[in-house]
Amino acid sequence: MVNDRQSGLLRLISAQSNADAAQSCYSLSETGETAIGRTADCQVIIDSNLYGGVSRRHAVVQPTGSRTPQGAPIWQICDLNSANGTYVNGQKIQGCQTLNVGDRVMFSHNGPEFLFEHRATQLVDQFVATGSTPPAPPSYPSPTPPSSPPQPPVYPPQPGAVSNQASVSQLFPVVSARQDLFRKGYLVPGILTVLIVVSLFISQGDLRIYIFLLAFYLGGGGLYFIYRFCGKKKPWWVLLLAVFWTVIMLIPIPANAFPFISNPEGVRFFNNPILQIFILIFRDILPGKVMPFQRVDSSEINYLQQLIGHFFGAGLMEELLKAIPIFGLYVFGKQLRPPNRQRVGVLEPLDGILVGAASALGFTIYETLFQYVPLAIESGGALAGVQLLIPRVLGSVAGHMAYSGIFGYFIGLSILKPSQCWKTLTIGYLIASSLHAFWNASSGLASISVVLVVTSLLVVGVLSYAFLAAVILKARQLSPTRSQNFATRIAPPN
Repeated sequence: MVNDRQSGLLRLISAQSNADAAQSCYSLSETGETAIGRTADCQVIIDSNLYGGVSRRHAVVQPTGSRTPQGAPIWQICDLNSANGTYVNGQKIQGCQTLNVGDRVMFSHNGPEFLFEHRATQLVDQFVATGSTPPAPPSYPSPTPPSSPPQPPVYPPQPGAVSNQASVSQLFPVVSARQDLFRKGYLVPGILTVLIVVSLFISQGDLRIYIFLLAFYLGGGGLYFIYRFCGKKKPWWVLLLAVFWTVIMLIPIPANAFPFISNPEGVRFFNNPILQIFILIFRDILPGKVMPFQRVDSSEINYLQQLIGHFFGAGLMEELLKAIPIFGLYVFGKQLRPPNRQRVGVLEPLDGILVGAASALGFTIYETLFQYVPLAIESGGALAGVQLLIPRVLGSVAGHMAYSGIFGYFIGLSILKPSQCWKTLTIGYLIASSLHAFWNASSGLASISVVLVVTSLLVVGVLSYAFLAAVILKARQLSPTRSQNFATRIAPPN
C-alpha cells in the first residue's frame, strides 16, 4: 500500500528572475529548526547587501510535534525578536504562528518573501499478501560526494547556467534599480553632494556664501549620519524646523526694530530676548561667567573656576536652550492626530535624539559662522576662517550634536516612561551639561601643556560620542515603532 508523506518547504517568490525563483526551494527539517537570517549558521542565508532589514538570526521554522488528520506535520514560524519583524500574509506576527499551505512569509518590511508549501513523497508502509512487488521509488542520479562539507543554501541562489545574453536590466541598471536607489538612502545624499560641489565652485569669489555652503554640508552630513544610526524615519522638514528654530532664538534683533527704545550709544543690534533671559539666569544670577584662564602661582592653575563657569554658563544654559525645540515639538505633536502625531511630535527617545541633534546643528552653524569664523578671518584671513570652520562643524557629531542627542534621549525617555519624569530629565541634563563643560574647559589647560589639552579633548570627545552611540542603541531597543524602523549595521557581521 502506498501513502503520500508530506514534507514542508519554503519557496522563494521574490527573486530577481524566474530562473532564480524556480531553484529557490528550501526543505524544512522535521526534527529541528530551520533558521533564516544573515549569519552563516542559518539554514537559509539572506544577503544583507540586498536586504539590510533582515536581522542576523531573524526567524526559525520548526515542527510543532503535531500532525494533521492526514498525517502531515504541522510547522510554525517564530520571530526571534528581529529588528524589523516577520510578516505572514502581510500581518506582523508576535512570537510564533502556525503555517498553512499557501502562506506568504516576508522577513522585514519589503524583504525577501517565501511561499510555504507541502511536498508529497510516496512511501511504502504496508504490503498486502498478494505476492506483488511494491512500486519502486523514482530513481535519480547519485551526485558525486563533495570534497568539502556541504554549505547551507545562500539567498539569492545562483542560477545553474549563465546566459551569454545581457538583459535589459543589466544594460540599464539605473532603470531597474531605481526603487532600491531611493530605499537604500544613497541617491539623494549623492545628488545633494553634487549640487553642493557645483555651488562651491560657483561661489569661490564670495567667501560668505562659500563658508555658508560648506558649513551646512558638513553639518548636514553629521546629522544624516545620526539619522541613519537611529534608524527611524523622521520627516526632514521637521528636523530642518528644529535647526531654524534654534537659529531664530540666537539671531540678534536690529535696534531699529524697536523704535520706542532709545538708543543713545548707536547700538545696531540687541541680544535676542530669549537668549538674553538665559544669559541673565545662568551667567548673571548663577556662577556662569567664564573667567579668563590664568595661573594663581607658578604651580597652581585656576582650572576649577573655569570648569564651574563653563558648567553653568555653557553646559546648563546652552543645553537647555537647544532643548526648547524638543519640548516645543512634543507639545505641538500632542495637538495632532495619528499618524501625524507620530511623524511630527516627540513621543520616544529616538525622536528626542533626532530633534536634539538637529537643534544642535542650528546652534553650531550660528555660533561658528557668526562668532568664531569672523574673528578668525579678521585676525588670520580667509584660510584661517575655513580651517576653523571645518573641525568645529564636522566635530559637532562628538560635540554639540552629541550633548543634545544625549539630553534628547532622556527627554524622550521621560515621555515614554513618565513615572520618573523629573529624575530622568535631571540625570540627562547633568550628563549632557557636564560633558559640554569639560570640553570647553579643556582649552584652559593650554598654559600647562598643549599635549594635555589634546589629550583632554580626545577623551571628552570620544566619551561624548560613546554616550551618544549608547543612547541610540538603547533607544532603538525601546522604540515603540521598532518593527517599522530600518536596520543599521555599523560593523560587518561576524
